[in-house]
Amino acid sequence: MAVRTPFGTLDIGNARGGLCGGMVFAALDYWHAGTAPPGDQPAQGQPLYRYLVRRLVDSWRVPAGVAQYFQWMSLPDADRSFDVFGRHIITERGLAWRTAQVQWPQIVDDLDAGVPVALGVVTVASKNPTDLPHNHQVLACGYTIAGPAVTLQVYDPNRGLRDDIFIRFDTSDPTHAIAFEHNLGLRRKVRGFFKTAYQPARPPGC
Repeated sequence: MAVRTPFGTLDIGNARGGLCGGMVFAALDYWHAGTAPPGDQPAQGQPLYRYLVRRLVDSWRVPAGVAQYFQWMSLPDADRSFDVFGRHIITERGLAWRTAQVQWPQIVDDLDAGVPVALGVVTVASKNPTDLPHNHQVLACGYTIAGPAVTLQVYDPNRGLRDDIFIRFDTSDPTHAIAFEHNLGLRRKVRGFFKTAYQPARPPGC
């Protein structure tokens, strides 16, 4: 589907791709409503399908949300820095630091409170706005920690009802690039992720 953004009109989702942001927000909506989501795929034109499309648009939070994806796409994986007169000067924080040091503590707080977290997953390094749709969205449901190693359990619309989907990363050196391991339904690597600005909505039938 096409959505107007500050970077022009972009195709940010389609039914074949699972409407990932819409399905993530919908899953969280049903969780807040205390109701299991429908198991059947809706046909175009049905109320549930229209709701998923609306929630997809909501998940991109135009214009601020799109701008955040674009900013993260444009940033390096590792910090940019230089040494001068015996001092180490950081000029720009990379996605590794922003994910591990800024976003991850916020996500942990919500998960520890028992609340799933909608995440924007950045998969491309680009300053081309037409690459925005290559990013992804998932729902974090839990995590385990072993020293600096974190395994984040997620719901991935591209993987259906599987409960073994994860993003795994090491937080020990966030000033350098992090090699994110994952089994998401993606062919691209994960560069980083952030908590999206989710607001609950009433799903159909609730």
